[in-house]
Amino acid sequence: MFFLKLRMYLLLIVLFAIIYSVVSMVAYAMGISNFYFYIIFSFLMLFIQYMIGPKIVEWSMGVRYIKEGEYSELRTMVANLAHAAEIPVPRIGVSEISLPNAFAFGRWKKDGRICVTRGILNLVDRDELRAVLGHEMSHLKNRDVLTITLLSVIPFVLYRIAFSILFYRRRDERSGSAVMLVGVAALILYFVSNLLVLYASRIREYFADRGSVKLGNPPHKLASALYKLVYGSARTPKEELRQVEGLKAFFVNDPSSAAKEFSELKQLDLDKSGTLDRQELNFLNNKKLNLNFGDKLMELMSTHPNMLKRIKQLSSYAQA
Repeated sequence: MFFLKLRMYLLLIVLFAIIYSVVSMVAYAMGISNFYFYIIFSFLMLFIQYMIGPKIVEWSMGVRYIKEGEYSELRTMVANLAHAAEIPVPRIGVSEISLPNAFAFGRWKKDGRICVTRGILNLVDRDELRAVLGHEMSHLKNRDVLTITLLSVIPFVLYRIAFSILFYRRRDERSGSAVMLVGVAALILYFVSNLLVLYASRIREYFADRGSVKLGNPPHKLASALYKLVYGSARTPKEELRQVEGLKAFFVNDPSSAAKEFSELKQLDLDKSGTLDRQELNFLNNKKLNLNFGDKLMELMSTHPNMLKRIKQLSSYAQA
């Protein structure tokens, strides 16, 4: 856990060092007036996204918040986990889609919401569901949705600077060559910072997995739930997957990678029971992973860690 935190802190330093470097270059090459406009505009867009984001998620996923007397077992699970995590009990929503998954969002701790889909309620058992809810509760406790939102403004700022310089600045202006170099540098840093934000998104999934275990959920139950979610996502119609493509960063797993992940994970299910138990998780812990170049490249461009690596990490918690 220490090394995960260290990676996140180093990543924050690197990302803000990048934006500081670009600020300095732009200020030197073209003055600071235009730069201030893009900074203000970018943070205004960020604030709007932050405030209306929950409504967009609710609308996109068709979330209906449960009422008193409904889903009593689900309500009890969430309340107990919130008490264990020492945060306010979040609102609980259900999305009537077949894709099995869960997600958490909200503007601050008291505004937290945890939602499950109809698909996950029909797929996992009680302990597996509690492990998934513990994962989502940890996202709320860590406030990592806010962190990712704040980090996401950095690529946005870099893109706006690069676009402005490379496509709108007049070529005959003084120091044109130097300014163009700044624009190219900003464009390169935009791609780099975007990869770093994706990396931060993957780290937060490891944090949430660890958080679920710390809330009392056995690692093999979360691993088994992930295995079932991958299986269920792989069977979901492509039309439904396309409808939620823009929200997959919120999910427990990446549905668009499910088919490939299932072909890998089913090899861990030694008894072909459709679940992963302690013995199967121990087997993975003692096994060395050999990811090929394609797997590494796919993970590099993903909001979620490679699933084999993720479950391998869970297997190490089982040995602690």
